[in-house]
Amino acid sequence: MPKRELERLRAVNRFLKLKISKEEELQEIVSLAAEICGTPTALITLIDADTQYIPIKQAFNFKTTPRTQAFCNHVIEQQDVMIVPDALSDERFINNPLVTGDPNIRFYAGTPLTTQDGLNLGSLCVIDQVPGHLSEEQQQMLQMLAQQVIQLLEFDASLELLKDQFLTAKKEELTMRSFFDSCTCAHLLLDLDLKVIAYSKAMSDFVREHHDVSIAPGFAIMDLIDPVDRDRVILACQDALQGRSTRMERHLEFNDKDTAYWWDVAVHPARNPDGEIIGVSYNGSDISERVRQKESAEAQRLQLDEIAFVQSHELRRPVATIKGLLTLIDMEGYLYNSERLLAIQKNTERLDNHIHRIVSYTTN
Repeated sequence: MPKRELERLRAVNRFLKLKISKEEELQEIVSLAAEICGTPTALITLIDADTQYIPIKQAFNFKTTPRTQAFCNHVIEQQDVMIVPDALSDERFINNPLVTGDPNIRFYAGTPLTTQDGLNLGSLCVIDQVPGHLSEEQQQMLQMLAQQVIQLLEFDASLELLKDQFLTAKKEELTMRSFFDSCTCAHLLLDLDLKVIAYSKAMSDFVREHHDVSIAPGFAIMDLIDPVDRDRVILACQDALQGRSTRMERHLEFNDKDTAYWWDVAVHPARNPDGEIIGVSYNGSDISERVRQKESAEAQRLQLDEIAFVQSHELRRPVATIKGLLTLIDMEGYLYNSERLLAIQKNTERLDNHIHRIVSYTTN
């Protein structure tokens, strides 16, 4: 199947699924076409791979016909008005069931419904049960009405597309907002002037609790940052606008001095789908508990070091005394004559080596 026909069929399928909101206007066009051309019947048709669909009609009993029987199947192969003055005199249609039976077509005139992409989806046509003809003016009017038909259909298609895109975007927004707000981290998206574009619930709650203000798009969030490290934060944001990321730890204290936090802050460039920097992504995580645990662990380590140091030195005194006594005994020549004294000397040396290792560990 040619690529152009595949594109045409996809377009037809899209319009067939379309919920038409301009049905009344289309019905008026069909009635006007029949009146201008002096025929009892007029149709708007759409032709897919096998079937001719008739969504809008006047004085016609069928909602569909096989494509092989459709006069309009010949119309979509051209750009001008196709006129069949007498179907019984036209070899293409003389044996057509629509001619030999209901609705007994004798006269037919149709012009293609052509999209802006140049795809012929179907036709606007008029039908009579007696031979006929159209003047040049009537043909022009039929073509003008066909243009109005396709404009109305494409308007509905565009409206449907926009609606689908809106619903998709809304769904994505709700998904992202749900993810954004369920996170315990405080997020901000700032524009090029460092004004708020978007924010997470955690950030909003934090600002409301500690600054008693409500942030909103356009809010100058930098006004809330402590002057002590405002310059550092602004510099990090300016670096982000130049494409560089920054990570820092901030110690936050508030007026009552009883409330303080440690925050791990990451400042990144915010980019659009084309990679262009549109602002700053500011993300803060409360690491107060982690810092407290680290400080507590450090304090415990220092305390244990001190205990170990003190105990090791306390232990060295009796060991040093024992070693001194053993030295005196050795000088008298008694040491090597006593297995017990030799065992004491051996264990004392071993204990002294352990104490040396403890002292060495606590002083490094």
